[in-house]
Amino acid sequence: MLKRAVHDIFSFTRDLEKGGMGMFQRIVRGLAFIGCGVLACGGVSAEAAFRNYAEIQQGMRDLAAKYPANVQTFVLTKNDSGQTIEGLRIGSGSVRNLVVATHHGNEYGSTEVAMAFAASVAQAPLAGQTLFVIPVLNIPGFNARSRWEPLNGRSLDPNRDYPGPCGTDGPFRLKSTRALADFLEREQIVASATLHTYSPAVVYPWGMSTHDLSTPYDDLFAGLCKAATVESGYASGNNTQLIYPADGTFEDYAFWKHGVWSILFELGYSHNPNPGAIDQMIKVNVPGLRRMFEQTPRERAERHGFTGKCDVRLKAFDLRTE
Repeated sequence: MLKRAVHDIFSFTRDLEKGGMGMFQRIVRGLAFIGCGVLACGGVSAEAAFRNYAEIQQGMRDLAAKYPANVQTFVLTKNDSGQTIEGLRIGSGSVRNLVVATHHGNEYGSTEVAMAFAASVAQAPLAGQTLFVIPVLNIPGFNARSRWEPLNGRSLDPNRDYPGPCGTDGPFRLKSTRALADFLEREQIVASATLHTYSPAVVYPWGMSTHDLSTPYDDLFAGLCKAATVESGYASGNNTQLIYPADGTFEDYAFWKHGVWSILFELGYSHNPNPGAIDQMIKVNVPGLRRMFEQTPRERAERHGFTGKCDVRLKAFDLRTE
């Protein structure tokens, strides 16, 4: 129902009046509240159960110590706050793929899913692959439980900071996003999964301000999303159709600029999941991530340019809640 409602709204953008946007926001937030209530997502009090970045770093070192033949830590960069963004390199295959979580610092559930996925592939690496896992991209936001990353007294959205064919908040005002973009090219990443909360959904490009949403690989992308959602039962499909248009995101940038098979996971039913909800997110998404990477192509997409038209009116639909 929501997918159809969003589609109808996009189709009749020019007929929307000022009050239409508020109505759409209330519908989305109401449905999210209902879903969260059904699954007992929990609230702010649950945050005490979760780790700060120093504890995530220790968790990565513990994993590398436990599986030294399969796992090494690496440094992505120092961010604008002087903190070191670290990740894990797992396996030794020729195909290099990436999982990155917590562009938005308040989405700590995505961090825990990334760590659990890292533990899974550390114990049983994927044949022929090297997996890079970055559990937290936005460290100051993560420690403060804030969506935003601070820069010179401003609060920036890291996942609107990449170049894109329909615009961006940036590009690359943040060292974190610039370093991640450089990492894609330097390591020749073939496929990526970015982990966020919440929707729940697993989606593919295009996800920006356009009505021209198709890529030459929609069927392939749909198959990867289907593989990723066997256990979770999450909705899957085009990013814009299932969520909303957002310009300057990593997901569109990675595909558009490099031909990376870029999949976005919107995990669970809340930005504040309690421990039980996080356990469930891990249970249903780690197998899906493994299966998806097992099925991704071994080479980047050849036809990844955007040939459609942008529609600036759709920028109003970016709720910045994903």
